[in-house]
Amino acid sequence: MLNIRLYKAITIAFMAVAILAGCSATTGNDKKENNGAILDNEIIYATSKDINDMNPHLYTGSMSAQGMVYESLVENTKEGIKPLLAESWEVSQDGKVYTFHLRKDIKFHDGEPFNAKAVKQNIDAVQRNAEKHSWIKLSTKIESCRVVDEYTVELVLTEAYYPTLVELSMTRPYVFISPKDFINGETKEGVSGFNGTGPYILTEHKTDEYATFEANEDYWGGSPKMKKITSKVLPAGETTFLALRKGEVNFVFTDDRGTDGLDVEAMNQLVDSGNYQLIRSDPMNTKMIVANSSKSNNPVSEKAVREAIWYSIDRETISKDILNSTETVAHTLFSKNVNYADIDLKKRGYDIEKAEEILEAAGWVFESGSDVRTKKGNKLAMRLYYDVNSTSQKAQSEFIQSSLHEVGIQIEIIGEESTSIANRRATGDYDLLFNQTWGLAYDPQSTIAAFTSEASYLHTTKGISKADEFYEKIESVMKSTEEGTRKALYADILTIVHDEAVFIPISNGSVTVIAPENLQDISFKQTQFELPFERMNFK
Repeated sequence: MLNIRLYKAITIAFMAVAILAGCSATTGNDKKENNGAILDNEIIYATSKDINDMNPHLYTGSMSAQGMVYESLVENTKEGIKPLLAESWEVSQDGKVYTFHLRKDIKFHDGEPFNAKAVKQNIDAVQRNAEKHSWIKLSTKIESCRVVDEYTVELVLTEAYYPTLVELSMTRPYVFISPKDFINGETKEGVSGFNGTGPYILTEHKTDEYATFEANEDYWGGSPKMKKITSKVLPAGETTFLALRKGEVNFVFTDDRGTDGLDVEAMNQLVDSGNYQLIRSDPMNTKMIVANSSKSNNPVSEKAVREAIWYSIDRETISKDILNSTETVAHTLFSKNVNYADIDLKKRGYDIEKAEEILEAAGWVFESGSDVRTKKGNKLAMRLYYDVNSTSQKAQSEFIQSSLHEVGIQIEIIGEESTSIANRRATGDYDLLFNQTWGLAYDPQSTIAAFTSEASYLHTTKGISKADEFYEKIESVMKSTEEGTRKALYADILTIVHDEAVFIPISNGSVTVIAPENLQDISFKQTQFELPFERMNFK
């Protein structure tokens, strides 16, 4: 912990000097003429990475940027699924046919009409690249997309799949780009332009420097209040902080990787200056330790051991001292604002005595003066893998290692590249590893569907009691067409994984925004990566 405190002290000292040096700078929204200052209807946000390829049917582009340009048939909101490009829809009694009635007189940015034909062209293009989209279960369920008339389209599934509307509402891939941008009728090998139906039009892009989005004045939802959005590529940390102080940018928010462009001390300094405000969203995802219940030759296959680990972790200290209060304490796999997750579950707080009691009862005892417990000659020892590029995961791993040592559990911590961690998760070559839920708007359905996937969490769940019955419940909930049945099944599923302690929650991540103090109507969507810039405006 000494290194963390030292880092904080150095950072605070630097920020204090920077503020004094920049005290005469603009706050980022003073209107000046011909000197490059930010105008009062403009947001320039700092990001550590380029917007990249904006093709919405592939996955390298910035989701924040794509969310400004492209739209889906429906929108996921706190109140549930709402109309977007489709003004209404019906679902057949068997849950296999979705009929969408489209809004009329909508045009793509290049003037092409948005209609049922364009919807079919887009969905068919996505489906012809099905292997790329296999992560999203809907892509495996679509049988066909039919044009009924100019503004009516039918989506036919091979079987009922209740998350259909939720997955259609995601930032990608089921969003719509002008058919004129297709190359030889396809999008899987690239597109010739980036024309959507959304509130902003991409007007300029200089790779690894900036991208400019201007208001779509003909937007079907009304002209955006904020007329210009610029994404400016800057290194996170000191460079971004100074750019805010100098008025070169006036907005920062959590990026697609869940990373904040500023540490908490820098955020607090900006807020204390009186020129900026800090706003955090509701929880968006859960950071957790995943336990391999199927590894029969390892102590982690025992429920008692997993429970003891859960009780041995001081989440309050992790949240406050390691994560700098940027994330909140998590006690369950999903936060209660996730659909179907607001259920009563047993709370396992930080309780060393309880952890020791559980281990003793399970036969794990200290012998011959050893500081590591044993059982039938086997040591209570495991490996914990973390992302070597994540300083917070490394710090958490070291802290957890020390905490578990208190109760007699020996943990070897190993940092590896994220691709290696993902491979271990898929092959089952792990005891414990850091991971996170898919997050809004993918949950609970995407994380729970991954419980049965060999590429994801099959090794995590298949060692639990009555695993086959558990998997049957997951299959049933995805096909359910009755809301009451679905709620009951989700309650059962979430209770089982909680009781089995195979996903040990640590913290809830959220989206953080640093914005000028006079910017109003800042809100969040039911997604980790998009912000409704078009609703924002300066006082």
